Amino acid sequence: MKIFTEQDVRNNTIIATQADLLYEPLGWQKMGLQQTASGYGGKLTNVYKINFNGRLYRLYTTCYSNVGSVWFTVKGRKIYVN
Repeated sequence: MKIFTEQDVRNNTIIATQADLLYEPLGWQKMGLQQTASGYGGKLTNVYKINFNGRLYRLYTTCYSNVGSVWFTVKGRKIYVN
């Protein structure tokens, strides 16, 4: 797992691969459940965490229609992960 820093952030976005992230699903995710009945929402809990400035942050997904954005927040700042 890679440790990202402020130098990796460009236009509030970090470029990461699946190998750069930590797979750590919550209990209900391990049981195959989803957060909403439709699978869509503004802040869906992701099964991955990212190491940013030496701290693990849970990733979240905003998904409407067939488009999703993955992000996390640091001190109120939203950083997107591509």
